[in-house]
Amino acid sequence: MSEHNDDQSNSPRPDAGQQKPQQPATPSPLSNPKVKWTLLISGVLVAVALLIWLGYYLLVGRYLQETNNAYLQADSVAVAPRVNGYVTAVHVHDNQIVEAGQPLLQIDGRTYTATLQQAQAAVAAREADIAAAQANVQSQHASLAQARTQVSSAAASLRFARAEVARFAPLAASGADTHEHQESLSHDLERAKAQYDAARAQVDAAQSQITATGAQLQQAQAGLKQAQADADQAAVAVEDTGLTSRIRGRVGDKTVQVGQFLGAGTRTMTIVPLDALYLIANFKETQVGLMRRGQPAEIEVDALSGVKLHGKVESLAPGTGSQFALLPPENATGNFTKVVQRVPVRIRLLVGDEARKVLVPGMSAEVTIDTRSAKDAKARAEDESDQLEERKEPAR
Repeated sequence: MSEHNDDQSNSPRPDAGQQKPQQPATPSPLSNPKVKWTLLISGVLVAVALLIWLGYYLLVGRYLQETNNAYLQADSVAVAPRVNGYVTAVHVHDNQIVEAGQPLLQIDGRTYTATLQQAQAAVAAREADIAAAQANVQSQHASLAQARTQVSSAAASLRFARAEVARFAPLAASGADTHEHQESLSHDLERAKAQYDAARAQVDAAQSQITATGAQLQQAQAGLKQAQADADQAAVAVEDTGLTSRIRGRVGDKTVQVGQFLGAGTRTMTIVPLDALYLIANFKETQVGLMRRGQPAEIEVDALSGVKLHGKVESLAPGTGSQFALLPPENATGNFTKVVQRVPVRIRLLVGDEARKVLVPGMSAEVTIDTRSAKDAKARAEDESDQLEERKEPAR
């Protein structure tokens, strides 16, 4: 035990006041010239990028108004018959492209054809009535001419009878002529007067007949017009049994089949004019202050991912979407909460045939309109307001 303790006592012990050796100091990264230059160049690039972005925003970016509340639309034409009947033929199928004037379907037209033939027969009958009335008018004119001739003859006889009476009256008064002869002359005068009056009455009667036959002729002509109108209406009905496309487009929503009974106004299909697509973008009211007709627009459609289409602003709606709703909001009643309204903006598409093969109504799109062309509009509006205010001040 003593030896062991002696060994422990003789072993060296660390000095309590002795310090551990210090580690060498780590150099700062900024002391490295490469790091300094890298940070400096990076800072300069970031500053330049910020300046470029600020310049772009001030010159361009703040005038770009965009929205994703936009949809493709087209003025589709609903095909519906104007007559009733059973469908005998359907000439098109779903999604088919049709040209203007191309037949779409046929309705049984036998009833309407019979009605047309009946109306045409009525027209022929009225034409015959007119011919008979015209012949009667001509006959009455001939009778009038004959009656006037008889009046002239009776007038001549009357003048001769009066002359005879006036010639022989002095002789009868002096006794140179007999009373019997004077009475005979007076009788001839009375008879001439009666014949003249009868001839005048025949003239009046002939004129009355002409008036009557003229009225009959007008009635026959009116009947012809009525019959012709009925025939035209029947012809239109026959023509309406065959439905044709009014525009060029694609057939959609076809619900008609052969043998189906259609009532007037029943919707059978829709023709979508793909060549006349347009875009309705619903911008916030805070975005339309500088929008004007003719401003360029960039369009991105989900169906053509990554492809930027172009368009132009055609018009702005005369009211917000809520104003044309079935039940417009009444903000003067109840509690009021301000909601930013949307204004529909119509945009004309400037796309080629390849894009039109894909675009169909109802597709959603993202639209960006460049309003830089109207960037001075606010200043002009303020100037106009100031001028109006100055005009009002002298009146006060």
